[in-house]
Amino acid sequence: MKNVKKKVALPLPAAITPHFDFEREAFANGHRWVAGVDEVGRGPLAGPVGVAAVILDPDDLPEGLDDSKVLPAPMRESLCEIIFAKALSVSVAFASVEEIDLFNIRGAALRAMARAVAALSLRPDLALIDGRDLPDGLICPARPIIDGDALSMSIAAASIVAKTMRDALMRNLARDYPHYGFEEHVGYATVGHRRALASSGPCPYHRRSFRLQSEEE
Repeated sequence: MKNVKKKVALPLPAAITPHFDFEREAFANGHRWVAGVDEVGRGPLAGPVGVAAVILDPDDLPEGLDDSKVLPAPMRESLCEIIFAKALSVSVAFASVEEIDLFNIRGAALRAMARAVAALSLRPDLALIDGRDLPDGLICPARPIIDGDALSMSIAAASIVAKTMRDALMRNLARDYPHYGFEEHVGYATVGHRRALASSGPCPYHRRSFRLQSEEE
């Protein structure tokens, strides 16, 4: 009878959660104020891009920070309140639909990032920015971090604030334009949203540079 080798199950990789190592490294290099920067809303057919910049207090870090995309809405909104209460400085900037159509989505998002950093009440010594691009016109040096919202606590905090603030803005727009269902999809290209566009056409907050036609056509 042949010996049958049992397969040993390999341990699952540890879940990655945002840490504060990038910020501590910056402190060790002489930077006092370190901001995390992130944007939301590149993909929707309607509404602005939202950008937040956050300088966390290293002595009072909020618990439970994570990429806003993996957090349920109630937890995200609760964490947003905690971030505003605990952070040393928070700012929010939006790139309007007109700006998106004029400069394209990438250019508009980068311009809004620069405005968000400049709007902080504390002038940062370094900005940690989610992604691979750095905007022009920043008031401080910056470091791009791919998947930064899943790695850096400061960027995760910015992603939570940006997502919460943009969602709230879209829910407000739903009061003036109830037909599109902004309160449900916050501008993303759901089937219901495209059907509303097919029947009613775009409103002033739809991005004319995006493909707005119904996919059923």
